[in-house]
Amino acid sequence: MANKHLRIGSRGSDLALWQTNWVKDQLVARFTDLSVSIEIIKTTGDQALETPLSLIGGKGLFTKELEHALIHGKIDLAVHSLKDLPTELPTGLTLGAITEREDPRDVFIPHPLNPVKTLSGQVGKAIATGSLRRKSQLLNLNPTLKIVDLRGNLGTRFRKLDESDWGGMVLASAGVRRLGLEGRVGEYLSLEQMLPAVGQGALAIEVRVEDSMTGDVVAALNHPDTSAATLAERSLLKSLEGGCQVPIGAHAHVDPQSQLLRLRALVASLDGMTVVRAEHEGDPAKGNEIGRELAAKLLKQGAGRILDEIRSTGLMEREGW
Repeated sequence: MANKHLRIGSRGSDLALWQTNWVKDQLVARFTDLSVSIEIIKTTGDQALETPLSLIGGKGLFTKELEHALIHGKIDLAVHSLKDLPTELPTGLTLGAITEREDPRDVFIPHPLNPVKTLSGQVGKAIATGSLRRKSQLLNLNPTLKIVDLRGNLGTRFRKLDESDWGGMVLASAGVRRLGLEGRVGEYLSLEQMLPAVGQGALAIEVRVEDSMTGDVVAALNHPDTSAATLAERSLLKSLEGGCQVPIGAHAHVDPQSQLLRLRALVASLDGMTVVRAEHEGDPAKGNEIGRELAAKLLKQGAGRILDEIRSTGLMEREGW
């Protein structure tokens, strides 16, 4: 590679730019003759910050404009939070790398004046989240909670919390840690309390299939265990015909002792009253198969009825199912 220049597409939020700059720094450190610039692209999800994601409609709310720029050669690669990326990519695009996962858990952020720092102590309190997946699991854990919809980048969410009378909010640990806001965390929620979104904590680097040079460069950042785990999660989501704003939680990891990939998942009703859980494990090289088999197990246990009920509300149509 001789003096290669790459243009990275990124959303403009502080977190998105942190993630993109991290990718940039990793690439430049590995390839000394590489120069990298960042192109900021505003997405649909960034332009409708006061509307609940479940009501905006369509797939790829935080990715499709980046993918459009990539397809048309305006950028050479796009950096996404993997949890935002639909399971089906546009023709001509592929995942060049999935980076090593940050902490995949969710965290409870209490209001600064709330003396109770744990989620279990928030009886009857208002808790903010922009995620139906979190809402369902929160209500399952504690039906007395009042769920408040919350949108915006991390800075906006913290400001809204501080100006509110809420008990707290629930966010992804990865973003909080990446922006150095761990001091606001009241509690890290275990996977038993709340399963994360598919791909949560990992970054996806998307490239054009035909651009083998860029593909070879970004492949240096691929993390095999994270890639195997998130492939299984995404296979599960695709088999359930789920979108990123539907109450489906999943987490996979490769066990260091057995070297088996373990995938656990749930499908929840919108009110949190019904939750179907299951898990499956197998060869990490068979992530697609593990995801499909666990999806079939969930459907057999009643997840299909939950999804049918959500379909009847019209939510899935708005989500672009």
